[in-house]
Amino acid sequence: MDLSNLKPAHGSVSGSKRIGRGQGSGKGGTSTRGHKGAQSRSGYKRKPGFEGGQMPLHRRVPKYGFKNINRVAYKGVNLDVLQKLAEKKGLLAIDPLTLAENGLASGKEPIKILGRGGITMKLDVTAHAFSDKAMKAIEAQGGTVIKI
Repeated sequence: MDLSNLKPAHGSVSGSKRIGRGQGSGKGGTSTRGHKGAQSRSGYKRKPGFEGGQMPLHRRVPKYGFKNINRVAYKGVNLDVLQKLAEKKGLLAIDPLTLAENGLASGKEPIKILGRGGITMKLDVTAHAFSDKAMKAIEAQGGTVIKI
């Protein structure tokens, strides 16, 4: 066997349908589209979600709730994460830029400091929002809380 006698497996490759090339081809006349109706006409396009006239899924399923357009989605960062970061990098102040550089947040999203875990060192923390528990824990250690 060599490259000169390679060919695809039998039945794996078929020729294209030559539609609309006369009655003798077996696919002339209506060109496999049947008779009349939208699908037989040129320019017909099935709408996304169309289910053959059956009520489509996006209309069968009930709708509920609403999207609050004024919602601010914060990226939550817990105290135990701040503690580890401060110990690892030897930081005394933490701000959104520091968190972004260390992969804990992107530079674009607002950050909220949350109260899980604890903190055992004095830290100056700058963020967009703080939970009450986190704020009390930071201030209990002599640190400062700065809201942007």
